[in-house]
Amino acid sequence: MVVQQLVVTERNLSNAWLNCSIAIDVKIRLIYYPPYHSKYNPIERCWAALENYWNGAVLDSLEAAIQWAANMTWKGIAPIVHHVETIYDKGIKVLPTELEQYHPFWQRSETLPKWDITIVPG
Repeated sequence: MVVQQLVVTERNLSNAWLNCSIAIDVKIRLIYYPPYHSKYNPIERCWAALENYWNGAVLDSLEAAIQWAANMTWKGIAPIVHHVETIYDKGIKVLPTELEQYHPFWQRSETLPKWDITIVPG
């Protein structure tokens, strides 16, 4: 199984993928997009399409921004747009000493060790 994610560091890599790998007894390859590389990140391309659609429109209210976003299309698909007021927790922080127990399950790519990790169940 290959999973593409946005950004990872060892400090915020949760054990959720490790637990999943062990539970279903499958290797999981995590491939992370390097930060600030929007050409690799589909959501960034979607934002660019939205900016082009707005084309300098005055977004003077939340309702105006939501309406403009709801009426755009990207790759022929209209988005589902609504205002989310939930405050999301930031990434899970794991201390370096706690990470040591996960290292035996990680196989880092020789060419891209920071961005390409395979989790091998024990």
